[in-house]
Amino acid sequence: MKLTSEKTDDFFLPNFCSSRAVFLLVIVAELFVLVLVLAWTGAGVFDWNRLALTSLFVQWIVLSSAAVICTLRPLLYKAGTATAAIASLAVTLSMTSLFTLLSSWVLGNLDSGIQEPNFWQGPWGNLLRNNLIALIISTIVLRYFYLQNELSRQQQAELNSRIQSLQSRIQPHFLFNSMNTIASLIATRPEVAEQVVEDLSDLFRASLDKASILISVDEELELARQYMNIESLRFGERIETVWDLPSLPIEANIPRLCLQPVLENAVYHGIQPVPEGGTITITVKQEDESIEFVVCNTLPESANTETSEKGNQIAQKNIADRLNAIYGEDAYLQTSTFQREGRRWYKTVIHCPLKQP
Repeated sequence: MKLTSEKTDDFFLPNFCSSRAVFLLVIVAELFVLVLVLAWTGAGVFDWNRLALTSLFVQWIVLSSAAVICTLRPLLYKAGTATAAIASLAVTLSMTSLFTLLSSWVLGNLDSGIQEPNFWQGPWGNLLRNNLIALIISTIVLRYFYLQNELSRQQQAELNSRIQSLQSRIQPHFLFNSMNTIASLIATRPEVAEQVVEDLSDLFRASLDKASILISVDEELELARQYMNIESLRFGERIETVWDLPSLPIEANIPRLCLQPVLENAVYHGIQPVPEGGTITITVKQEDESIEFVVCNTLPESANTETSEKGNQIAQKNIADRLNAIYGEDAYLQTSTFQREGRRWYKTVIHCPLKQP
């Protein structure tokens, strides 16, 4: 299941204005007509004329009712569930009555000399029978929509809770090192110490913020810059950061704090163990319908590969789980190692679709 956009309302009635909803209505209505005609046929010959006339009759009712409900949907959304359900039933029964009386008038003019043997075969009997069928079917359909919406809301709440739980686990272990950096700067460079406090505050506020799961690309990059600024003060010339950022769509959103943990791993496993330090490159690539964050960092020549990979996998699994929960299979995280300029490098790619989940 994917995370739905916050802009999508949670109304139990589907949007009958969409082509997909209309297509499904036509298919379901036609299946219902087929069942009716098969029941009427019994052991006799299948009546294709009855199928055509009944299909025309039912499809007119279904599509007309959907068109009216589509028009009234903003008002029904504000009115509440019970009122919307009653209004939808009223619309369906009104359309059923209208087309029943219209069909009876047309057939009455064509077959004016025929006397109906009983009430149920007359125009008023048809009106009552069709309305009873429409009432039963509409009630079942509305109940299905309501239960489906409740299930979707429950799954959405559980998904939000899961993602927020994963996000709240992002507690950068560089906290104490940052506090030591701040303490060392207070006496000599108080302005820089104040900026570090503000950057650190922004990072932890983003980590603990449960108001929103997605964040704009610019905001995520700013958090990454704040983190790298703090680490640059701690490591000095031992760390070199290279940013390759083309112009990006400002409206694009990505999961909050998906880049900072990757940079934290790069510093912890690639820069800190090496006395001479190393390099971290951050590249952002935009395609037509996706965006990629590529983080590369140098690795120690004699590193404990098993320990390094295990440490990386904890944060990577966290990010991969969040990407999967939000985007499904449309997003992924990939890692690899390669050789460049006589040194080993570790590469992490985060791929996200630009479309809203």
